[in-house]
Amino acid sequence: MQLWPDEDTEGVRKEMVRATSSPDDVLIGCKDGKTLVGFAQAGLRHDYVEGTSSSPVAYLEGIFVLPDYRKQGVARRLVEEVCTWGRDKGCTELGSDAHLDNTMSHEFHKAVGFTEAERLATFVKKIT
Repeated sequence: MQLWPDEDTEGVRKEMVRATSSPDDVLIGCKDGKTLVGFAQAGLRHDYVEGTSSSPVAYLEGIFVLPDYRKQGVARRLVEEVCTWGRDKGCTELGSDAHLDNTMSHEFHKAVGFTEAERLATFVKKIT
């Protein structure tokens, strides 16, 4: 919930259970002894992913490392494991996203080898 504090706890729990039981999703953890210090969740996206030229695309849906374990290579190793999973699924690209104002995430993505593909604002209109 530290990664998604605005989300419903039960909804996140259900998503994690789904991710561990779907062949198109993966949940990878990193432990220090018995302590879970980080995780990455990824899935296959068959629809268009901005900035990519292939399908399916492995997509990093979320990544989190406990504050005391950051800047020690944990997240980099998690991304490497997601890349391995994606290659095993036939993917040649890994996508991800971050909100425009989440500069910490932008820096992380660059540090682990991502390049920015696009800037995007999304819109919605209610139809009745």
